[in-house]
Parts: sequence; C-alpha cells; structure tokens
Amino acid sequence: MHWIKLPKNIFQKKYNPMKTLLKQIQEELNDISTPEAKTAALKFVPGITTVYGIRMPVLNVLAKKYKEGGFELVKELWNSGAFEEKILAAKLLRFICKKDPELAMKLVEDFSKNISDWAVCDTLGMQSLKPVAKKMQKEIFNLSGRLIRSKNLWQRRLSLVLLEVFTKDKTLHPEIMKRIMFLKEDEEYYVQKAVQWIKRNFEKHS
Repeated sequence: MHWIKLPKNIFQKKYNPMKTLLKQIQEELNDISTPEAKTAALKFVPGITTVYGIRMPVLNVLAKKYKEGGFELVKELWNSGAFEEKILAAKLLRFICKKDPELAMKLVEDFSKNISDWAVCDTLGMQSLKPVAKKMQKEIFNLSGRLIRSKNLWQRRLSLVLLEVFTKDKTLHPEIMKRIMFLKEDEEYYVQKAVQWIKRNFEKHS
C-alpha cells in the first residue's frame, strides 16, 4: 500500500482579509454602541431586529475610515446583515462607486432584494450612487423601471428614492411623474410615503 503525503495545511481555512476586517469593524461597532441609540433605532425604524445601537453621524465617520476596504468590504458588511452593517455598506458604496459605476449599480440592484426597513432603503437609494448619478442617469432610470414592478415593497419604494437626486432637473419631471402615477394607488404605506416625498420635491423645484 502506498500512502499519499498531504500538505500539513490542507485542512486549514484559507485566510480572508475581508473577513478579518469585518470582524474588526464588528468589534468596533460593539464598543461604540449605546443603549440609547439602540432604543431610538428600534423605535423609529420598524422592522429591524439585529441592531448595535449607533447614531448615523458615527456611521458616517466609520464609512470614511474604512472606505479603502472597497467593494469586497461593502459586500461583506451587507451580507453580515445587522442594521448598522447594511447602512455602513450603503454609505461606503458612495465613497467608492466612481471606481466602478457598473459594479456599484449591480450591487445596489442585488442589495435591493434584501431590504427590510425604510432607513436602509433610503440610504441605498439616496447615497450609494449619488456621485455617479449624472454619469449613470440612463442606467439608474432603467433600474428604477425594473424595481417599480416588483412584488417587494422595498424595491418599489427604492424605485422612487433612486430618482430623488434628479428632482432638481425640471426636464426629468415628466419621466419621474410617470413613475409616481404608476405607484399612486400602491397599498403599501412606505411606498405611499415615497410617492408623497417625491411630489413635495417637485413643488420645491417647480
């Protein structure tokens, strides 16, 4: 019988720097969380379950701190699933979306399938693609068109939130109004809130 000698490390887990960085961030989130912030989040953002308890200004600072983690860190944070981790992922995407606008668009569409509250929805819709909104206008409107017909209420809300940045451009009002009219009879509360919000923005810029 001939024995095959295997490498000593064959059963060791492959080192993943993003997993290590994610763990570091999670430890930091735990350290800076407060009971007051957690209570506030649970009160004002219905639907969230896993929450650290961190104020938005603090998450803004963390997004700048960890932006060098790039798209891989964005995906790790989003998939980890906690409320603040998803918010942080969406905020990080804003800092790096110019590096690869097409990938940023794809991530927003992928992430839209796993939204469970208005705060994550609106952060993703208003912040993640804002730096490339002018360049990717056609693609963002196309994404909105796909999401607006979804059975998922958060994707329908996102279809309007993505267009908020364009409400300052009067030439785009007719196209945006078509989306509003499409959703004006939507039975979901958070979709209707988005409809009212975008209509108010029209009045500001009319």
